[in-house]
Amino acid sequence: MSDPAPPLTHQEGNTCCTAAPSTFTGSTPPGDDTQTHRRPPPPRQNEAVDLVRVWRVLTAMAPRYAFCLLVLLFSSEWMRVSSTSTRDAGTTPEVRCCPSGQVAHISAPSPELPAQDLEHFGALPVGHFVGLTSKEDAAGESSLEWEGRPKLSPHDTSNDVEGEENEADWTDDGTVWTRRRKRRDAETWPDLGSEGAPEASDQEEVQLASSTFALAGDTAHNQAMVHWSGQNSSVILMLTKYYDFSAGRVTESSLWRSTDYGSTYEKLNEKVGPKTILSYLYVSPNNKRKIMLLTDPEVESSLLISLDEGASYQKHSLAFDILSLLFHPEQEDWILAYSHDQKLYVSVEFGRRWQLVHDGVVPNRFYWSRLGLDKEQGMIHLEISVSDGRSQYITCKLQNCSEGNKGKPFPGFIIPNSLVVQDEYVFIQVPIGGQSVHYVSYRRHSFYPVKLPKYTLPKDLQIISTDDNQVVAAIQDWHQNDSYNLYMSESRGLFFTLMLDDVVSSGGPEGNIMIDLYEVAGIKGVFLSNKVVENQVKTYITYNKGRDWHLLQAPLTDLQGKRVDCEQPYCSLHLHLHVSENPYTSGNIVSKDTAPGVIIASGVVGPELTTTNVSIFITSDAGNTWKEVFQEEYSVFFLNQGGSLVAIRHTPLPIRHIWLSFDEGRNWDKFSFTSSPLYVDGVLGEPGEDTLIMTIFGHFSHRSEWQLVKIDFRSIFQRRCTSDDYVTWQLHNEGEVCIMGMKRIFQKLRVNARCVKARDQYISQMSDSCPCTEADFECDYGFERQVDGSCTPTFWFVPSATSRDCISGDSFLNSTGYRKALSNNCTDGTLLKYSPKRQRCPSQVPRGLQLLTSEGTLVATLHKNVTFLVFLEEGLSSTTSITVDFGDGTAISYVNISSIEDGVRHVYGKVGIYQVSAIASNVLGLDRVTLYLHVTCQLEQVQLSAPSVVVKNKAVNFTTALRPSNVGTVTYYWWIDNRTEPAMSLDGGMSFTFSEEGSHMVTVQASVGNTVHQDQMTLAVYDYFKSQMLAFSSNLDEANPGLPDWREDIGRVVKRSVIQVTGISEDQLLVTVLPGLPTTAEIFIVPERRARGGTMKGKRAHAEQLSQVLLSALNQDLVQFTLKAGVQVNVYATRLSPAPLVDGGDSGHGGTAIIMLVSVALMGLVVFAIYKFKRKIPGLNTYTAEQPDKEQEVVPTVTSIADTKPDGDKMSSVDRVDVQLDSKSKGLLLPLRTAVGTHASVSAPNRKSKDSLR
Repeated sequence: MSDPAPPLTHQEGNTCCTAAPSTFTGSTPPGDDTQTHRRPPPPRQNEAVDLVRVWRVLTAMAPRYAFCLLVLLFSSEWMRVSSTSTRDAGTTPEVRCCPSGQVAHISAPSPELPAQDLEHFGALPVGHFVGLTSKEDAAGESSLEWEGRPKLSPHDTSNDVEGEENEADWTDDGTVWTRRRKRRDAETWPDLGSEGAPEASDQEEVQLASSTFALAGDTAHNQAMVHWSGQNSSVILMLTKYYDFSAGRVTESSLWRSTDYGSTYEKLNEKVGPKTILSYLYVSPNNKRKIMLLTDPEVESSLLISLDEGASYQKHSLAFDILSLLFHPEQEDWILAYSHDQKLYVSVEFGRRWQLVHDGVVPNRFYWSRLGLDKEQGMIHLEISVSDGRSQYITCKLQNCSEGNKGKPFPGFIIPNSLVVQDEYVFIQVPIGGQSVHYVSYRRHSFYPVKLPKYTLPKDLQIISTDDNQVVAAIQDWHQNDSYNLYMSESRGLFFTLMLDDVVSSGGPEGNIMIDLYEVAGIKGVFLSNKVVENQVKTYITYNKGRDWHLLQAPLTDLQGKRVDCEQPYCSLHLHLHVSENPYTSGNIVSKDTAPGVIIASGVVGPELTTTNVSIFITSDAGNTWKEVFQEEYSVFFLNQGGSLVAIRHTPLPIRHIWLSFDEGRNWDKFSFTSSPLYVDGVLGEPGEDTLIMTIFGHFSHRSEWQLVKIDFRSIFQRRCTSDDYVTWQLHNEGEVCIMGMKRIFQKLRVNARCVKARDQYISQMSDSCPCTEADFECDYGFERQVDGSCTPTFWFVPSATSRDCISGDSFLNSTGYRKALSNNCTDGTLLKYSPKRQRCPSQVPRGLQLLTSEGTLVATLHKNVTFLVFLEEGLSSTTSITVDFGDGTAISYVNISSIEDGVRHVYGKVGIYQVSAIASNVLGLDRVTLYLHVTCQLEQVQLSAPSVVVKNKAVNFTTALRPSNVGTVTYYWWIDNRTEPAMSLDGGMSFTFSEEGSHMVTVQASVGNTVHQDQMTLAVYDYFKSQMLAFSSNLDEANPGLPDWREDIGRVVKRSVIQVTGISEDQLLVTVLPGLPTTAEIFIVPERRARGGTMKGKRAHAEQLSQVLLSALNQDLVQFTLKAGVQVNVYATRLSPAPLVDGGDSGHGGTAIIMLVSVALMGLVVFAIYKFKRKIPGLNTYTAEQPDKEQEVVPTVTSIADTKPDGDKMSSVDRVDVQLDSKSKGLLLPLRTAVGTHASVSAPNRKSKDSLR
C-alpha cells in the first residue's frame, strides 16, 4: 500500500548552491529574504512522509528495529536536509541546496536509495535532523546504515565503542556472532595524544553534564518530529507516532513538551484530546511561539493551534485536506494551503479560518508577493492549469481572486510547471514554433526572451541562484548527457555568459537532477564544483564567483603524519559535494557563516574523485590548505557559534563518547556524555547562535524505550570571550589578498580558547577596497576569454544585439567586452577602462521583429479574441513605428513598440487562413515578419458516404460531409479495415480499390484545431452484383427524421418485406436507405454463399432469375410495409437518381407526389414496350470485376451524373459501367442494373467506347 502524500511546508533557512535543480526553477522558498540561494516552491518541507518512507526501508532490513527513533533536527544551527519537488513539471527535477553555515554529517557518500523510498525526503518544517546510521549485524540486530555504503578505515574504534574487546561474541536467540577488531596504537591519532591507547578502568575521563529522559509508553512508535521553540526559550516539543504500514496511516500519536531544555518532558495527549491522532507539526517561521498540529485525515480533518509554545491548544475543523503549506515571509499569521484537489486556500488568522483563492492551481507553483517589487503586499503569484499542455500566469489579491481582480503579467499561455517567482525575477517558458523559449521579467517589468550564447541549444535549464542581483543557471546543452554548464547573467537576468563547463550532474529521487556546485558560507564569491575533465571528475574552487577556477591543494601529510606525494595537475584533493538525500546521512560538506574559512568535507586524494578510501578533511583558510582528520564516518557539528566542533562516530554499536575540537579540527578531545552505552539515532541542537545545549536521541537496547540525553556544554567553557581571545585572519587565494575587489580580514578565536562567544562577537570582518584590475572583470555577453586573458568577440556576435535599452529608452551601455561582477567592490584603477560606456542610441534599422499569438499556436477560434505579441530585438523605440495587418482588411499602427507591450487583440468574423504581418519601420528602413493564422469554428459532426456494395478490383470513392460545412482547415485521417497507419488528405474524399471479397470497415476522422470527430461504415465487396433503386410513397418522407438508425430500421423492414414476397434468400439481399429527401433506397442482389463453387455462368443465370422475380414484385406493388397504425408505405422500382448523400436540413416534401406519379407512368410505358417489342434496354447495367487487360474504371459516389448518350436518359450514380445486354438474354424484362463476374459472357455490339461514356 502506498503512503499518503503528506502535508508539506515552506520554511526559512540559509542554503548553499549544491543543487538538484527543477526545470527552470530556483533554489529557495519564495518570499524568503534570508536565503542565500532561493528555490521556487515546492513547499515540500514536511518531514513525515520522508520518515515514513525511510522507516519502511529500515523495517524491511530488520523488523525488530521497529522502535528506532526517526527524529529530525530542527535548528538553524544544524544542517538542513532540503529536498524539494516538482514536475509534478512531473518529469519532477528540483534544486537541492545544502545550507550555508549549517552543520553536516560528514561521511563517505552513501549509495542512492530506491526512488520510491526517497521520493518525499524534504526540507523540514520544524527543524533539522542529523541521523547516525548503523549496520545490521549477523545476529539479526537492525541497523540504520544503507547497504553498500563505502567502508572507511576504522579509526580509534577502541575508544568510541563501549564494551568492545579485540574479540567479542554476541548471542541472540542462539546465534553467535563473532566480531574481531584490531586496536589502533596511539600514533594512529597523532593529534589526540594518548586517547588512542586502550582505555583502562581507572583512567580518568571527562564527563559532560547530561541528563536522560525516557519516553515511557512510546516504545512501539516508529516516527518522531521535534521542535526547539527558539532563541531564549527552553521549550522543546516532540510528536511521536506509530505509522501502520499495512493500513498506510498513523494509528497512534503522543505529544511531549519540555520547558527545561529537554531535561524532563510532559505528555500532552489529554490536552489535545486522548482520541486525537496527530500527524504533522508546524511552526510559524516568524513567531516560534505559534504552533500548528494537523490531525490524521483518515480519522478527522482538523488542526490544533497553539499561541503559547504548545502549552494550550484550540481545535479547528477543516473542510479540505492539506497537502502543503506556505508561510508568509513577514506576516506571521498569513498562510497558503494547497489541497489534494489542486485548490489553494488562504488564512490570515493562522489557520483559524480559511478562504478559497483559486482552483486548478499547478502544484508548488504559488508564491507570496514581495513588498517593494509587487504592487501590494497581500498578493499571490499563481500558475493555473488551463488545459492539457497549457498553463497561465496570473496574480491575485489575497482575499479577492475574482475574475475582475486577476492580473495577467504575461498575456499568453506558458508551458506547465514553468513559473518561478524568485527575488527580483520571474521566469516562465513559452511554446513558440514547437520549441520552449525561456522568458524573464526583472523587477516585475515586461518579459523578454533570455539571451544565451548563440548555438547554445539547451535540453534543460535550471535556475540555481538569484543572489547578489545576478542569476546563476545550469544548462544542459544539446551534446551533453551527464553534465551541465554553469552560466551567469547581468543584473536583469537577460544576457548569460559561461561560468564553468561540464559540471557533474547526477540523478536523484523523484527524477531530480543534482548539480555538484557548493557555495562556501561566510565568504562571498567562494564556490566549489566538480567538473568532468577527460572522463575524470575533479574538484575546483573559485574565489571570484566563477571567473577563475583551480584545483584543490592536497594535504601535505596524511592522518598518520606520512608525507603525501601529490603534484598538480595529476593529483589533487577531490571532495564530495552532494547534499543528503535523506535525514540519516547528512551531506558530504559543511561550512558556517559564523566560522568563516572553515570547511569540512569528505573526499579523496588522487587523480580523480572516487567513492572508495574516503576520508574527512578540514580547512580553516577557505580551501587554501587542507588537513585529514578522520578516516571513517563521523557526524561533525559546529558548537559555540562555530568556535568549536563536535564529532560523533557512526557505528552499529552503542557508544558513550563524543569528540570536541577547540582549534578548528587540529586536535580532538574525548568526552563521555552518558554512563550507559547508547545506540544513537539522532541529534537535536539548540537554535539560535549559542548552540551550547544538545540532545542526543537513542535507545539502550533494541527493545528499550526512547532515551533523550541532554548535554550541556556550558560546563566545559570557563568564561565569556573577550577581545584578547581573538586573532585576525586574512582571506587570500594562494597569497593574493585582493579578492572580489576587497581585502577581507576576519576575527577568529585563538587556538584552545575555551570561552563562550557572545552573539555580537560571533564574527567580525574588516574590508578595504582594492584598485580594479583586469582580474576583476569577466567577459561580457558575446565575448570569450583568450589564452592571454583578454576578452574578444565571438564569431557570431553582433554588438548592437545587446542594446535592448534602446527599445525603451534613448541611451544604452556600450560594452567594452568586459563585465564587472556585481558583488565585486574594486574601485578606481582600470575601472573606467573596462567599464561599459553609456552612449546615445544610434538610429538604426529595426531588426529581430517577432510576431506570435499569446497562446503560442497558429490556430484561433471564430468570433473570439486572439492576442498578438510583438517583440523587437533592435531599433530605437522613439523613432520606430509598428504596424500590424490582421489579413482580413484591417490594420492598426502604433507610434512606438512600447505601446503594445500587453499585446494587440483582434476578432475574426469569418473562417479561413489569414496572413498576419507586422512591420517595424523608421527613416532608415524596416523589418517585416509574417505568420499564417488558421481561424476555425467548432466542428460538430463528420458523415462518411460511399456505396454499400462495390465490385472487387474496382475503385470506389469515399466522400464526407461536415456540420457545419465551413469550419476552416480540416485534416482527414482514413483507416481501411485494421490498418494501423492512416492515409491523410486535406479534402473530404478518397479513392480505394478492394482486392478481396467480403465485409470491409472504413473509418474517417476529421481534425480541426483541437477537435476531432469520427465516422465509419461497412462495405460489402463481391465479384458481381445487381442493384435497383427504390422509391417510397410520399407518406414515408413525412416520418423521415434524417437519422442513421431510422434509415437502418427502414432498410431492415424493406428487406423483410421483399423476402416475404419473393422468397429470395436473406443472404442474397442487401438494402441501403440513402440519406436525404425524398426518401430513396438501393437494393442489392449478391451471389449466394453456397453457390461460390459454381460456374460464373450459373451464378449469373441464378441472379437474373431473382432479378425477374424482384422486379415483378415491385411493379405489382407487392412490396409494402406498415409504418404505424393506419399508415401503409409502398415500395417502387425507380430510375430516379438517388438523393444527395447528406441529410437535408429543412428540406420540404413539396412535389414528391408529382414526381412519384410521373415515375410510375414512365415505368408502365417502359414495361409495356419491353413485353411488346422485347427490345434491348440501354438502362440495363453490368457491374463487373476488372479484366487484367482492361483500363481501370472508377465507380463514383452516389450523386447525379448526366448521361452522355444523345437520347438524354438519366443514369443512376452507380451506372458508371454501362453494358448493353445481348438481345437473347433471358429473364430480364425490367430495367434492373446488373453487376457480373469476370467470366460472364457479355455481348454489346452497339456499346460506345469507354472513353465516350466517361
